[in-house]
Amino acid sequence: MDDLAPRTQPSGTPPATGAGAAPAPAGTGSGSAGAAPGSPSPAPSTVSRRDVGFRSQRGPILIALMLSTGLVAIDSTVVATAVHSIVNDLGGLTQFPWLFSVYLLAQAVSVPIYGKLADLIGRKPLMLLGIGLFLLGSICGGLAWNMTVLIVFRAVQGLGAGAVQPLAMTIAGDIYTVAERAAVTGYLSSVWGISAVLGPSIGGFFSEYVSWRWIFFVNIPLCLMAAWMLMRSFREEVVRRRHTIDVTGAVLLTGGCTLVILAVLEGGQTWPWASVAGVSVPAVGAAMLVAFVLVELRVAEPVLPLWVFRRRVLLSSSMAALCVGAVTLGLTGYLPTFVQGSLGTGALVAGFTLAPLSLGWPLMSAQAGRIYLRFGFRVTAVLGAIVVVGGMLGMLTLDQHSPVWAVAVLCFVVGCGMGLVASPTLIAAQASVGWGQRGVVTGNNMFNRSIGSSVGVAVFGAVANATLGRVDGDPSPTELAQATHHVVLAVVVVTVGMLVATLALPGGRDTSQVTD
Repeated sequence: MDDLAPRTQPSGTPPATGAGAAPAPAGTGSGSAGAAPGSPSPAPSTVSRRDVGFRSQRGPILIALMLSTGLVAIDSTVVATAVHSIVNDLGGLTQFPWLFSVYLLAQAVSVPIYGKLADLIGRKPLMLLGIGLFLLGSICGGLAWNMTVLIVFRAVQGLGAGAVQPLAMTIAGDIYTVAERAAVTGYLSSVWGISAVLGPSIGGFFSEYVSWRWIFFVNIPLCLMAAWMLMRSFREEVVRRRHTIDVTGAVLLTGGCTLVILAVLEGGQTWPWASVAGVSVPAVGAAMLVAFVLVELRVAEPVLPLWVFRRRVLLSSSMAALCVGAVTLGLTGYLPTFVQGSLGTGALVAGFTLAPLSLGWPLMSAQAGRIYLRFGFRVTAVLGAIVVVGGMLGMLTLDQHSPVWAVAVLCFVVGCGMGLVASPTLIAAQASVGWGQRGVVTGNNMFNRSIGSSVGVAVFGAVANATLGRVDGDPSPTELAQATHHVVLAVVVVTVGMLVATLALPGGRDTSQVTD
């Protein structure tokens, strides 16, 4: 099959070295525009906001990436606030958890596929495809006439999000050097902080005063604007080259991951673990993943090359991403319930208690660049993991008499630590490969974060149910606080794993030559 080997640069700019020229060979630095592959990154003092901000030459692309990321970020919070209105209108009370499960499932299983295809045919067409799928899912979701139809189009949205989130980070890795990404990460991460406040506000306003359907329709202008700016500003020069698409590997990976994640999400809830479905679904999924590994060992261009699990920097960053996903899920899934049920606040206050988590994260992501450019990726990530462990240990002191502000402060501390872990580990992985492998590496990192969230759903749910399952009727504030304490204890264990993963990162600021 004739495929494309893209070259990436902003429209209207002359060809540059790095990502703006031919794809860099494997293992050659960041391959970012403006710096030859493998060359040292500029000193931190030489990179200013004017070089990477909205008024810079690449500013329109940055805005497009922020808009695209905003679609996924807002959607992660806006639907939760409208569930009550949706159920009242469409019915399907027992089905509504699938609004979240199917979205997470579709996003997770599609990320590795998009990552590989982006390395074969380019970032731009797949980014536009992702925005288009998200737009289609939003329009049809807003027009849904029953819960089943809405769930189907939430899956379509998830398929779009599976392309948008990792490819936004991949494009940023293409057009900015490692030093520039220190500033760019702050811009992209700020989207999540803004969405943490904006999402619940939008969902609550439309659900109460207009219609829940507008939480989907509001995505239409955002999708169109993001696509227009990307088409106008982002150009990829392509050279035709023959590729073999690993269709068998893609089918086995998608099917296996779908069944395993489905088993994790629904096991013990939709069906008992000891039932036929509880045993057969994960077993078939595991068998498909084993077959996938055997296929990947033989094909010329595997959809998910197995070397991503053999290189030290990639394996440690993936393990850190796995822990990041699990910790995030543990906090966002259980702290609002604790604040509302044990501390006696309203739903709105409980939801906004998590806002400091999403504010501290981008705040420290923006500062992480200064640290890793001076001390290296490992020092930065280890520092962040220590902060996360400290914040979670502080949460172990919470009980039904704790003030709400204490929860918010600890969320902010954990968010700061996560910002020092998530961004440096991802950038270290991206910087260790060339253009032709960056999509796979970024996709694998995001995939592991999704897997961490999915596994966290099952593990933390089992921990909470082990406590609340012995309670007759609605749990008291004390009983709910005890269950939350056990979940937090489980999250602390995960944060220790995060610390171990960051300690395994290679030292220094240059990961381009790290192949072991």
